Amino acid sequence: MAVQTTGSGTRVSRRRRFHRRVAELFASRELLVNLTLRELRSRYKRSVLGWSWSLINPLSNVIIYSIVFSVVLKVQPPTSPTGLKSFPLFLLCGLIPWMFFANGMGNTTESLLANGNLIKKVYFPRELLVTAAVGSLVITLLIEMGVLMAVLLIVGNMVLVWIPMVLVLVFLEAVLVLGVGLMLSVLNVFFRDFRYLITVLLNVLFYAIPIVYPVTYVPVEAHVAGVTIPMRRIYELNPLTRLVGAYRDVLYDTRFPSVSTMLIIVTAAVFCFALGWAVFARLQRRVAEEV
Repeated sequence: MAVQTTGSGTRVSRRRRFHRRVAELFASRELLVNLTLRELRSRYKRSVLGWSWSLINPLSNVIIYSIVFSVVLKVQPPTSPTGLKSFPLFLLCGLIPWMFFANGMGNTTESLLANGNLIKKVYFPRELLVTAAVGSLVITLLIEMGVLMAVLLIVGNMVLVWIPMVLVLVFLEAVLVLGVGLMLSVLNVFFRDFRYLITVLLNVLFYAIPIVYPVTYVPVEAHVAGVTIPMRRIYELNPLTRLVGAYRDVLYDTRFPSVSTMLIIVTAAVFCFALGWAVFARLQRRVAEEV
């Protein structure tokens, strides 16, 4: 009985700490807005083109990848139910969400170290720095999505009715990025090699996810050393593959993603956020000593 009581008391204590932390974060919402605005202002500070770079960067990538994969390697985009067959638009529907994920990993990983002086001077919930980094990228993502949807409308894809679904996907991706970012940011304080590891992993992930090619190009099975591997099934278990596919379902094919796709995305977002929150809560007390 004593063990059960202790266990129950520990769970209650953890629940109370969680509620206090959430209440503290909610009370600091004004600071969060200011930190997010600071991130936005500093991103293109003293840049001649300013926010135009948020559109120039993906467009330049589209031009390069279109030449390499569509012209040179002859990758053919699928034809949507509306009759749309355009490699640049097919690419953008996956590239823009990917860039949000990749930039989110880079910005959140460095968010605590980059604000070391602020952390040492005054106390505030450290999660706000990571959340502000993600929040500023969400605004950029929404701008890029708005431009993409305008182009899709011009070519005949009626994407206006799919705006609520796009916002759902943006929210789920933001939760996933925030969860991973919370974990990476605090781990990077103690192990500075994480910033370099993330760069390598993002390069691998970019080609391991069907962004510049349709998932149909992935063989159903692969034979390695006499062993049959369900290659496409492995691809489809990756939450990022499902996330990119969901964006393409909504924007390129103008249809709902499958139930299994949404379940995998929601599960991944909740799991990553819970894990990131737990790791951050455990290590953040020593952050001021290490930055």
